[in-house]
Amino acid sequence: MLAVGRAIRRIHTTVDAPRLTRFALHPPKSVEVGFADGSIFNLSAEFLRVHSPAVDSKIRSIGGEKVISGRRHVGIMSAEPVGNYGVRIVFDDLHKTGIYSWDYFYELGSNKFTFMRNYIKTLKKHGLTRDPRRRK
Repeated sequence: MLAVGRAIRRIHTTVDAPRLTRFALHPPKSVEVGFADGSIFNLSAEFLRVHSPAVDSKIRSIGGEKVISGRRHVGIMSAEPVGNYGVRIVFDDLHKTGIYSWDYFYELGSNKFTFMRNYIKTLKKHGLTRDPRRRK
């Protein structure tokens, strides 16, 4: 985590998002990010997992929509710095290919409620749920 802290101090993001000032990993449940404009966002593991910037085999495409279901209880195992622009989050469902840029964290945080509302609507539309499947 010290490497992430050092990376934060060197980061200056694009004009679209303020400079990142804080990154705190609270495994297994959330990540907290703070920005120079005073914005602080607490982003849950489920929220980050379903909004992963990576494409992987656990995503279902239904009618052209990206749909990830059953991730209510997913956890964060670790976060690894990637260059000077973001982190790779490793989830306990073994998803680890998404690189979250500082700008993307700002976008997610700024639009968290809209993104989550749309996610839940999409799940309902396709008869899916946030809860994982029960094993038989």
